[in-house]
Amino acid sequence: MKKAFIKLHISIVLAGFTGLFGKLITLNGGLLAWYRILLAGILMLGILSITRRLTSVSLKDFLRISVPGFLISLHWLFFYGSIKYANISVGVVCFSLTSFFTALFSPILNKHRIVIAELLLSMLTLAGIALIFSFDSQYRIGIGLGVISSIVGSLYTIANERLAKLYPSEVIITYSMLGGALGLSVFMPLYLYFFPVGSIIPSWADFGYLLVLSLFCTVLLYLLQTQALRKISAFTINLSLNLEPVYTIILAIIIYQENKELTPVF
Repeated sequence: MKKAFIKLHISIVLAGFTGLFGKLITLNGGLLAWYRILLAGILMLGILSITRRLTSVSLKDFLRISVPGFLISLHWLFFYGSIKYANISVGVVCFSLTSFFTALFSPILNKHRIVIAELLLSMLTLAGIALIFSFDSQYRIGIGLGVISSIVGSLYTIANERLAKLYPSEVIITYSMLGGALGLSVFMPLYLYFFPVGSIIPSWADFGYLLVLSLFCTVLLYLLQTQALRKISAFTINLSLNLEPVYTIILAIIIYQENKELTPVF
């Protein structure tokens, strides 16, 4: 358990940087999510091929593993949309609601009783979001996108918890990222129709940031979390991830001076 919690906390520190990349990279939310999951899948495929650890799976298993991959791609799409419409701090605070939705959805999907303690703990973040939503009206669109992001994120962790007990972590990450990229690719033409851009090709600077985001804050992050899920429940993972906004907001204040945009209520 100690080793699992250490891996979990390292992944949370890495997750703290994802919001900063969302602000740093100039692509819109959809393209950012698409490039992130695509590059993560390609990088993981390359690493396993070089180390000769690549394991083939059946089409049935690939489709099963792809479901969480598609969920995480949608989670990123709404997460980065929240950051673009509001700011880094609002986006990551909304992410804290993931534990609340996990406490609600996990008993339904896994067919067990609701744990009252989990629900009460997670409702603390719900109260915080409600407070921000009531007073900071300028961020309501960003908050709405962030709430959707946390709903999808909770479903990803619950689905991934099941897979973690059936497949090696590297197999899950590789095929979920590739499957998620394929799934998101189907919806990208529709997304770009409603949110058109001048070019879908990232600049060299954006491409460099995407590589760092994909390798360290995606491949390494989700490998560590998937390994931790073998010992730690999905709710505990998502409750612990409430530390991510703390790290991200501190970094956002230091790097982007976001404290100037935030009210005392926030």
